[in-house]
This record gives sequence, structure tokens and C-alpha cells, in this order.
Amino acid sequence: MILTGVIPPDMLTMLREECSYYLGYYDALMDSKGVQTENLSHRGKRYFINNRYRLSPRLWSFVFSDLMAQVAEATVGPEAYLFHEQWVVKGAEQGMKFSWHQDSGYVKWYDPTTSHRPYVTCWCTLDDVSEKNGTVYLLPHSRAGTREQIIDHAKEAGTNDLIGYTGDDPGDAVIVPAGSIVCFDSFVFHRSGPNRTEQMRRIYLPQYSAKPILRPDGKPWAMATPFLKDGKNTYDHAKDDAERYGPFPDKAKDAGGA
Repeated sequence: MILTGVIPPDMLTMLREECSYYLGYYDALMDSKGVQTENLSHRGKRYFINNRYRLSPRLWSFVFSDLMAQVAEATVGPEAYLFHEQWVVKGAEQGMKFSWHQDSGYVKWYDPTTSHRPYVTCWCTLDDVSEKNGTVYLLPHSRAGTREQIIDHAKEAGTNDLIGYTGDDPGDAVIVPAGSIVCFDSFVFHRSGPNRTEQMRRIYLPQYSAKPILRPDGKPWAMATPFLKDGKNTYDHAKDDAERYGPFPDKAKDAGGA
């Protein structure tokens, strides 16, 4: 589902400002560790900044907005939870590609016993996206045979990417303006190319599930923040904290992206 230019201008400005904050935050985090690579993030080239929306006093107003409530209901149904959220940013001129994967492939990598139903990825563009700046390519279920299954993935040395598809199908490039939302389920194979332009390519990526997705220990795999009940937005910002809804401490993991 492609919703072109639906993010209101003031909300888009806020997301861009918040993105700048989180990039500075993550660079400082890597500096404190003396590293250039942290999980899937490679400084200046590619960033995946996960599940830190509570650091912001205003990012929740987009994640749990009426706009995203409509998107969640149209995709996962009248009951919905925030499962995962992250910034996915490719640096100017040196932004790295991201390999073919299913977002659910990252869940299965850490929990081979998982049997969850697909959740929805909402790929929100903060910039115009094109093949030049590393847009996402989608491989439809009809061509990949992935409608009902999570494929086993292998980890790529050097990038830490999980790879689930090595065939010749290039996928379908998504070309949309800033302020668009591209929705696809977590079993869909997708990849992205390098950024060869002089500007960053910035994406904000909330993901919603119809039910909490749990680890073997019974805790949420990432988060399970209540959002919709019977089609109504029931999010309560005053009660939203990690102690209730996650993320709970566990080994490092990432739910994919592009």
C-alpha cells in the first residue's frame, strides 16, 4: 500500500528535526564505545536506530497519531500494537546498500521457534526517494513465494546484514516524494541500493502488529505498546514506559528495514 504525500508538512518537519537529534545521539554513542560499526549501523554510511522513541517528547505524537491509526487498522486490523520503530538513514555519497531480507527474518534469526503472523512495516519518507539515493525495492509474494513463510536467512560478514534471497529478480523500485508512507507486510522480501547523491536519504519506520510478538521467555520480542482496540486509538502516553511494554533487556537485535 503506497500513500503518497500523506504526512502533514508540520509533522514532516518535526520528523526531520527528530532525525537530526537521533543521528547526533547515535554518533555520540559510537564515540563513547570507540567504534565505527554498531550492529547494522556504520558511521556516516548507514544508520539503524531502534526503539528509542521515548527519548523524544514529541515523536510519539506521530507514532500514535490518527494518521498512523488509520494505517494500522487498514493493515493489521482493529487491534494493533507498536512492535518496533527505527530510523533508517543512508549517508550522502557513501550510503550503503541493504541486502534482500524479510523483516520477520530478523525475528526468526534470534528466535527460530517463532510462528508469528506478519506485522506491517510503515516506510515513511523524510526525503524524495529514487534509485539514485537508495530507495527500497520490493519483491511481491507472487514472485518470491513468501506469502505464508519466513525464509531462513544467513548473516553477511562485514555488514552484519541478514540475507534471505540471492536470486536474479531485482524487485520493484519504490519512487515516491517526501512525506509518503509505503506499507508492506513483514514477510515481503525487500532491499535497498546505495545512496549516490549529495544528500542523506532519511526514513522513519514504525511497525505494528495485530498481537504482541513474544520471545520464548514470554516477554515482547521488541515492544508491545497498545495502540488500537476495536478500531479506536487507545494509546495512553502517561502509561507508556519500557517497564510495561518493552523493549526488555536481551541480546542485540534488529527487526530489519531498508
